[in-house]
Amino acid sequence: MEKIRIAVRKFDPFESTLRKLWDAFSLQNNIKMEAEMVALELHDLYETTISDKGLKEGKWDIAHINTDWIFDAANENAVLNLFSLIGENPPENYPFGWHKSLLHLQKLSNGIFGLPFHDGPECLIYRKDLFEDETEKENFKKQFGYELSTPKTWQEFSEIATFFNRPEQNLYGAVFANYPDGHNMVFDFCLQLWTRGGSLLNKKNQIDIHNEAAIKALDFYRKMVNDKNAVHPKSREFGSVEAGLAFAEGQAAMAINWFGFASMAEVIEESKVKGKIDITSLPSDPGHKTASLNVYWLYTIGSGSKHKKLAYDFLRFATTPESDKLLTTEGGIGCRKSTWKDAEINTLIPFYHKLEMLHENALTLPQTPIWPKVAELIDGVVLKAIETDISSAILLEETQKKIRELSQGTTLHGSVKN
Repeated sequence: MEKIRIAVRKFDPFESTLRKLWDAFSLQNNIKMEAEMVALELHDLYETTISDKGLKEGKWDIAHINTDWIFDAANENAVLNLFSLIGENPPENYPFGWHKSLLHLQKLSNGIFGLPFHDGPECLIYRKDLFEDETEKENFKKQFGYELSTPKTWQEFSEIATFFNRPEQNLYGAVFANYPDGHNMVFDFCLQLWTRGGSLLNKKNQIDIHNEAAIKALDFYRKMVNDKNAVHPKSREFGSVEAGLAFAEGQAAMAINWFGFASMAEVIEESKVKGKIDITSLPSDPGHKTASLNVYWLYTIGSGSKHKKLAYDFLRFATTPESDKLLTTEGGIGCRKSTWKDAEINTLIPFYHKLEMLHENALTLPQTPIWPKVAELIDGVVLKAIETDISSAILLEETQKKIRELSQGTTLHGSVKN
């Protein structure tokens, strides 16, 4: 029997939501076709959908593609341009139901290559029960000479992480996601760079990571994640999902991670910190502004799919206000403004309305066909910095040479706000 095949980003809330949505969609529309959903880790997902031409050749009808990859996917003609389908039969309240920052990365060369699925910019997630505890506040002031509050600078972040690091209680000051998958450490590096006034681009709009702000960013980050008196010892093995779960299990006072993991920690059964968490903006160096990073997930349709109309009808169903809210209650992050402001959601997750604030400070990564390869190089240089004593300046200079070689003859799509 013929099936519609969906490549899903491996994450329990995504998998359960998709299954429930397909069942409801099939029932409502009397669809007899089954959906085969395959949950995949990041690297495997990119490989099967784009590198191995799975979307282009019709192996996958629908796939979760993140905005880091969408330029690549569109460039390879892997994903269907939804422009005319949206024109004929738009999703409910399109485009006004979404914040503008969730609609621009999938718009390329007059095409629209996906619909927003899951989001939640990077932020500082913290244990408000610890930060608000009178004894903790008193002890902190005695030790450091200033009031305990969420860190405004990276120096404060480091001191607070040291203060809350209590291995004997299975509590660590901070948890990072240092597993080298081409994503988490790249994003961490970008955040360190931006919050020091740096940019990924030089004045000629070329990717350039060999500069003073980048050196400072890498210097701080390598020292921070290697600090055994402040950081969860399993950070090296953790991707963002594992780091998010460790936080939910009460193993860290702070985490720099996607908003979705703060939300997840309020709704999943195994969470030990429900009602004890909050989020805020990231620290920055004195004299510089905070920043966030907006990378979001899209629903896309394979250009080689034999079920394009059915796939698009499902995407419209999967992005209704009700479906968006379901994703949130399952532990993902809805993308619609209606979900962000929903009273029931904000009772369940008291900081949910702060998504709008994060989007106002959210920067994006350069859109260029070489970005996935540049990301691999940045991932590699951060890993090397963590594992060796080679100076940050030398490491970044070597990496910049490789980026320059990759860059020959490529241009950036549009301008990047940072």
